Amino acid sequence: MDSFDKHILSLLQQNSSLSLAEISEHVGLSQTPCWRRIQHLEKTGVIRKRVALLDSKQLNVGLTVFVNLKTNQHNPEWVDSVNHFASGSPEVTEFYRMSGDTDYLLKVLVPDMAAYDQFYKKLISQAGFSDVSSSFAMEQMKYSTEIPLTHC
Repeated sequence: MDSFDKHILSLLQQNSSLSLAEISEHVGLSQTPCWRRIQHLEKTGVIRKRVALLDSKQLNVGLTVFVNLKTNQHNPEWVDSVNHFASGSPEVTEFYRMSGDTDYLLKVLVPDMAAYDQFYKKLISQAGFSDVSSSFAMEQMKYSTEIPLTHC
């Protein structure tokens, strides 16, 4: 990956709706080689997909909850069960297996505390957890979907 690829990726991370002509102009390449580079980045999976970022507050899911899950069950069936639950729950926007004190971490978006309580009841009925703790985001201090390009 060279500086042209990094520049293209930076531009697309900031605004994926830029036209090929706009990207080419910013990067300093003609459109054909610029398009080939974008196609290659898509084909190799560097660019996974292009999406629109929505405003959660305007869509009535302004409460962000980080849910820490601990379990004593570390077997594939249990993991599949929790993964299936998370995948089927639109409120869960991110799901991670963690190291340290927390086994799994969920990021959940809901309208309010009552909606979170409903989600919580569904969650604890799905699988055996030794502990479920929730932290509520009071203010979003930084949010970015941009992946740093300084290490590639």
